[in-house]
Amino acid sequence: MTEIARRGLMLVLSSPSGAGKTTLSRRLLESDSGLSLSVSMTTRPKRAGERDGVDYVFVDGERFDTAVRNGELLEHATVFEHRYGTPKAPVTEVLARGRDVLFDIDWQGTQQLREKARDDLVSIFVLPPSHAELERRLKARAQDSDEIVANRMAKASDEISHWAEYDYVIVNDNLDRALANIAAIVEAERLKRTRQIGLSQFVRGLQDG
Repeated sequence: MTEIARRGLMLVLSSPSGAGKTTLSRRLLESDSGLSLSVSMTTRPKRAGERDGVDYVFVDGERFDTAVRNGELLEHATVFEHRYGTPKAPVTEVLARGRDVLFDIDWQGTQQLREKARDDLVSIFVLPPSHAELERRLKARAQDSDEIVANRMAKASDEISHWAEYDYVIVNDNLDRALANIAAIVEAERLKRTRQIGLSQFVRGLQDG
């Protein structure tokens, strides 16, 4: 197989809570060995089954403030009264090796990444098939109280309003189909001429015989 050096890309999946981006992210990581997950830092409490350093880096407000102050985060935002941010060092290291990084972040973080690394960013917004289905999925998770579910539904309209700021939009009415669409987007973006930094050298070799 011919290997041509390329820059790693930053793949963002965003959606309102319950639209399926976490499940899609997990399935994508399982099926694509070239992707690494960016583990976000957060001040929210750990949920049952979550592991520190794997699902999130769990910190208190003071540690988060220090990370912001010292420029340790690529982006950060407040969502449902908790703070989230992307540590810069591990992302930079993975991209430098020509690998791709998957981000499970919201529209606020995506805007900040676009300002800092537009050429490396590929953004996908995942929509639910309907308002009723989104509410059903949130309730089916059985992780949050009725009050929190209601707050998430109220927030969903605002989050969905940012769909046009993304490169691609997918309606998650069928998980397998949505996953296949995302995989196709990733493969096409990897093949972009501007992202294949070793292409010029490869072509010169072809021309020189």
